[in-house]
This record gives sequence, structure tokens and C-alpha cells, in this order.
Amino acid sequence: MMKKKAFAAAGMIAVAALALTGCSEDAAAPEGPTTITFWHGYTEADGDVLATIVDDFNSSQDEYVVETEVKTWAVIDDTLLPALSSDEGPDVVAMPGERLPVYADRGAFVDLTDFYSSPESNTAEVVPQAVDMVTVDGKPYGVPAGFVPLAVFYNKTLFESAGINEFPTTWDEWVDVASTLTVDEDGDGTPEQYGVALPDHATVANGLWPSLFVSGGGEIVVDGTEAVIDSPENAATLEYWTSAVADKKISPTGLDGIGADELFSAGKAAMHVGGPWMASIAEANDIDYAIAAIPAGPAEQAASAIGIAMAVTTQADDAQVKGAEAFFSYFLQKDVAVDWSLGSGWPPLRTDIPVSDVAANPVVVALSEISSTGRALLPGVVNSVDVLTAVDTLTQKSVAGGDIDDLLGTAQSEIQEAVN
Repeated sequence: MMKKKAFAAAGMIAVAALALTGCSEDAAAPEGPTTITFWHGYTEADGDVLATIVDDFNSSQDEYVVETEVKTWAVIDDTLLPALSSDEGPDVVAMPGERLPVYADRGAFVDLTDFYSSPESNTAEVVPQAVDMVTVDGKPYGVPAGFVPLAVFYNKTLFESAGINEFPTTWDEWVDVASTLTVDEDGDGTPEQYGVALPDHATVANGLWPSLFVSGGGEIVVDGTEAVIDSPENAATLEYWTSAVADKKISPTGLDGIGADELFSAGKAAMHVGGPWMASIAEANDIDYAIAAIPAGPAEQAASAIGIAMAVTTQADDAQVKGAEAFFSYFLQKDVAVDWSLGSGWPPLRTDIPVSDVAANPVVVALSEISSTGRALLPGVVNSVDVLTAVDTLTQKSVAGGDIDDLLGTAQSEIQEAVN
């Protein structure tokens, strides 16, 4: 803990010094377009469409020029603070949404409250849960670049072979269907085919179990600072799914996210919870798939949403902040938002874009139709990594037969320490 606190303090001091330096340089700013450096990790089709959007923005006006640098998400996470400390960082950076609060807390990002209050920002129609993802202590420190709820990808061929014509809509129906699709031909207790690949740890974006907790009426953290995982609702959720996996054997125990991907891609699991990338995995393995919302629990139908956020760093001077905000406004224009959605595979970020506008991409259509189930994963939680590690330990040990009450008590203490 001491090392983390020292690192955070050093980061804040360095970034604060950066901000002061930036102010002194404003007066001597050169004439001509203001250059804005932008780090991001989009490397596939999403990177191509983003490059086009950046080029179009640069051509649309003559005040600003956005220059992109492509890095892996891990490299961005590892190098951002050191780069800002030496005045060699980006003016705009994209990163997984759950990491934004870490850097906002360390003073690395600009508060965008005034930007959001402007009608020219194009933020009024942005999906509210996506805005929650970039909000820390009640202030927005970024804009969403992607927000998508986890969904169930299912093998249509296996469903049809079992005579199942409709996808389940409730937990009980989901477990019943998964039981029907679980096949143990030789009766040795180890199915050759599982109804669902349900990881009990290292899950996709660590969002599967948080989805189940919310659907069951529970939470993990509230207001970004209070651990509430030790609740009757979460105990009931753990008991329900532990029984489904360990007793009904609808999924292997001890399964992690990579193992779940492999089971589904090999046709040995009829269902799998994932994000847009599962479409390409299924297609690469010749699986005839469809997409559905995670079935509703006793409290509601909800799914943790994964996302990408863009933020302005405090290295940026006043002109660069204005340019970054101009780019964000452009990115969130309705027509640009449609182009980004179609090209990247993410559902539209705006609530006023009808599904018909993205009909050219069936995956986007399917994910858009279930977008209302999305819930930001641990919004505003600075130390999300340690929180999700505690959840991982809780779920893995629960499915392995541990005492749920004891495990919840331990997780409660660990999570509270993390958010403190």
C-alpha cells in the first residue's frame, strides 16, 4: 500500500507541476493550427475507422490538428504517468473505462464539467450509463468512446439439435436450458458438452459476476467508496449459481475466461457470456451463433458494460483543451457516431440513434437491442483492480465449495480496504 500511495503522490505532484508549466507556455504559443497528440489502442477495424474520423475532423476546420499514436492498452497504462511527468505524454488519451478513475484521482485528467454543460458538446444524448463510466466524485473526466453490455453468445446449431426454439429470459429458464444442453454421454460425471461456459474467476472484463450480483439485487460498491458486497442478496446469488455449476454441472468448475472462450469456440459449450469480439471468434470457428441479453435475475435484467473512455490530460494547454473538446464534439455528432458504431462494432453512444441506422452491421444491431441492460462496472471506483481481484477470489472459492458467509465477510473487508 505504501508504494502505491507514494507513486500516486509522485504522480499528482508531477502532473500538478506540468499544469503550472503549461500555463506559462500558453502566452508563447506559436501561430498556426494547434497540435493535439492522441494516444489510443485501437488496432483492428476500429483503428481504421477512428483514423478516418480523425482525418475528417482535421479537414473540417483549420484551428486544430489531431495526431494519433497507436499503442497497446497495456503500454498506455504502464507509461502514461511517467510520460506526463516528463512532459512527453499525450494531450488526449483513450483507455478502458474502469482505468479512468485511477488517473482522474491522481490529477492527470481535466474536469470536463463545463464541456458537458455546453449544448455544442453533443453530450446531451449520450447513454447515461456511459457517462457514469467517466464520472468520478460527481465530475466527468472524459467522454465515452465505447460502451457495450456483456451478452450471451449462443450456438444456434446446438439449440436446434436439442429442440430449443427460444432463448431463456429468466435465471430459472437459463439454468433449465443449460441443463438440457449439458450432455454426459458416457455417464462418467464429466460432460462432453456443457450448457454454458460460466467462468468462476478471471472472467471476461471481470464483469460476469458483477452482472449476476446486480441482477440478483445486490451491489459491490456504492458511491465509489462503500463496500456492500456482504449482503443477503449477494449470498443468494452465490448460492444459486454455485449450485447450478457445481451440482447441476451446467459448466465446468475452476473455469477461467480463456478456458470459456476455448470451450465455446470448440463447440463444447452451447452458451458463453462475452462482448463484440466473440462474434469474430465464433465466425473464425464456423459457429452459427446468435446474441441475446443475459437473462433477468430476481431483481432486474442487467449486465456489466465494458467501455473505452477518452480524456484530456493536464499536460494540455488551454488551446489544446479547447481543441480536444472540439474533437469530442465532432466525435459525438450523430452522423459520426453512426460511422464509428458501424466500423468499430460498438453500439451507438447516443440514445437518439435508431437501430435502423446501424442495420448494416448485424452484431451492432443485436448489441444495440440489449443496450438498455448495460450497467457501468464499478463507476467512480479508483482502485477497481483490487476490488475485482477480491470478487474473483470470492466467486472461485464459492464455486469450489467454500463457506459463502465467510467468503463474503472476507471480500467485504478486502474491498473496503481497496476503496479506502
